[in-house]
Amino acid sequence: MKTKLIEHEIKYEGWQLSPHWIYKNFKMQGDAIVAFVGECEVKLSEMVDIEDVINNEPIYSKSMLSFISEQFNVGLVEGVFRQRLLICIIKEALEKRGIKIQRDGDDLFFDNKKLTVSIATKSVNSILIHTGININSQGAPVKASGLASELGISDIKNFAKEIMDKYSQEIDDIILASTKVRGV
Repeated sequence: MKTKLIEHEIKYEGWQLSPHWIYKNFKMQGDAIVAFVGECEVKLSEMVDIEDVINNEPIYSKSMLSFISEQFNVGLVEGVFRQRLLICIIKEALEKRGIKIQRDGDDLFFDNKKLTVSIATKSVNSILIHTGININSQGAPVKASGLASELGISDIKNFAKEIMDKYSQEIDDIILASTKVRGV
């Protein structure tokens, strides 16, 4: 799986979670994950999570570290497994830094305040994952925590690279492991 840290800020608005967005914008064809920092504002009209739409819960973060991944030849259930793997990798990276994190499904919490947003969906030819981690929780519509504001993580770019590298290695290793077994 290819990885790329986008150096310029991007405001995540939800429409970026679309087929070939990574390929069209960053010339990365095939399975890939990119990370970028920027404001996050997902209005109900762009929401993929129907539950959030029904509950009238738009997403906002003044500053968020976003990961977008597109992966091909994968069904939606496997896509959700891969989304949860990404969340677990983020949790492990934070705990390695001595930060106690709680996970509930695809959400991470610090001190009972929401740290992440995440969704996996299916396009006509791929699965798409967006996971965002608040950097600054100020102005969020729910009780939220942030990497910089509450957790004291200031080197966001290296943190993002660490997450993407570990995720890419895990996915590649899972695929390789599936090729070494004899069928029974």
